[in-house]
Amino acid sequence: MSRLKWLLLAPVVLIVFAVGGTWLYINVIREDPPERLSLEDASSDTSDATDDDGASTEVEGEWAIGAGSIAGYRADEVRLGQSLEAVGRTEDVTGTMTISGTTVEEASFEVDLTTLESDESLRDGQVQGRILETGQFPTATFELTEPLDLGEVPADGEPVSVEATGDFTIHGVTQSVTFTIDAQVDGDTIAANGLVAMTWADFGIGDPSGGPNQVEAEGEMEFLLVFEQA
Repeated sequence: MSRLKWLLLAPVVLIVFAVGGTWLYINVIREDPPERLSLEDASSDTSDATDDDGASTEVEGEWAIGAGSIAGYRADEVRLGQSLEAVGRTEDVTGTMTISGTTVEEASFEVDLTTLESDESLRDGQVQGRILETGQFPTATFELTEPLDLGEVPADGEPVSVEATGDFTIHGVTQSVTFTIDAQVDGDTIAANGLVAMTWADFGIGDPSGGPNQVEAEGEMEFLLVFEQA
């Protein structure tokens, strides 16, 4: 009878340990996910880029994405009843921007998805494999399809917000998206920060959920681009 009782209790004990261990990992051991990217994450020496009245330098011309640029994803997960936020990022971002006067005429960037990393290697394997299938679709891209009128050149260090519309491609599927970009002239660089809210299925991405992890149907692709004059 005692042995039968233990056989019946064993699954319950395993579940309790699994749930308890998950709670301990998520709420005590695991570090908090990084905050959303912001213009504060980009900085440079502006001492040579401003004049006496603090006005920014000329922004017209060709610009290229340089060091300090970051892009990645953010998604909500539920693991054995415990909520957590999954964040994966890469610094392998390239792209260009053309400004005529105070109008951004062209802009595009490309993200190497094969180098995305989160705080869990098991998640990274799932993202690279069955979710984003980076062996077949190694990059995500964005290309501006409507010019951005800045109105006037902002003072150095003064953030501005504009609505951007363009073609966003990931997993081999292209969708037109519109989102807010926060930008700032910072010395001899221009920083641009934004996020694209997306539904995985709209881009042909299968349900990311697997095993004990349940992932929301929607997530975000966020970016911080630091442009240097080409």
